[in-house]
Amino acid sequence: MNTFMKTTLAALAVAALGVTAASAETRITYKSAKTGSSYYQMGVELAEAMKTGTDGALIVTIEESQGSVQNVMEVKARGADYVFTTPPALVGLAQQGKAMFDGKGDPKFDEIRALFPIPSLTMHFVMSADSGVTDLMGMEGKQILLGKGSFGATEGEKYIETFGLTDKVKIADAELSNAVAALKNGQIDGFVTAGSWPAPNVIEAAASTPVTVLSLTDEQIAQTGRTKLVIPAGTYAGQDADIQTTSLPVVAYTTTAMDDDTAYALTKTFWESKAKLGDTSPWWNGVDQDLMANIAGKIHPGAQRYYEEAGIALTDAQK
Repeated sequence: MNTFMKTTLAALAVAALGVTAASAETRITYKSAKTGSSYYQMGVELAEAMKTGTDGALIVTIEESQGSVQNVMEVKARGADYVFTTPPALVGLAQQGKAMFDGKGDPKFDEIRALFPIPSLTMHFVMSADSGVTDLMGMEGKQILLGKGSFGATEGEKYIETFGLTDKVKIADAELSNAVAALKNGQIDGFVTAGSWPAPNVIEAAASTPVTVLSLTDEQIAQTGRTKLVIPAGTYAGQDADIQTTSLPVVAYTTTAMDDDTAYALTKTFWESKAKLGDTSPWWNGVDQDLMANIAGKIHPGAQRYYEEAGIALTDAQK
């Protein structure tokens, strides 16, 4: 064999190896929340878990989002590599063309499929111990910081109205980022925040001053129309009993455009990495098989394969 032929064959062999390596790597775009938020950080942690758990076969790129509605809307223009997070209720509204999706419907919304749950948005009503408040109705006459523009602020305002506390609670005019300092300095009696638990700002507040994180009764939770969630005793400093509160479930979704093997690998790697994720960030410990019941809609066939193998029961509506 002459030198030219040997060189040509060697080049072809290298090229073939390159094609094989490239085909073994699947790239995913993961769209969740604003940079700096806990949910963006979760995305970063998930990306690392996917890379490690698949030996680099799944490469996840995190993309900043302006919110869950945007995540759903982008399904119209995205392809098989798109994974996004949103509450299941928004998927239902999109598929029905209701509320914020009125007049903005698209057949692609019907192709949305769930993969796995992630930490829920959890309501926290945090009161200083000095305020003496031990239940929701005790907030009457107190100075409460709700913040502005967030889910927690909107939800907190709704609860104040629902439980007849409108005009009975003094709403502090300040940003939620100032809540811990304001509570410690006695400028406010409490604040309302929503996020995954344990929530960093609640951890900080409990570590710096005695606080009480309020529990809601079963009747109050039913009145809110939200999902009940229990924060275990000992989650926050000074918390010696479970906290009953409300939550908004959040789920990682894709569409039927994603192939079954990729959806299977994403779902399997998530659950098999969850314990290690929890060692790094405790909010992952709030995710367990019980949250599967919060997925109101169909689960991707590839993810279904994993759940069947793992012995995790799905409802008929999820299949």
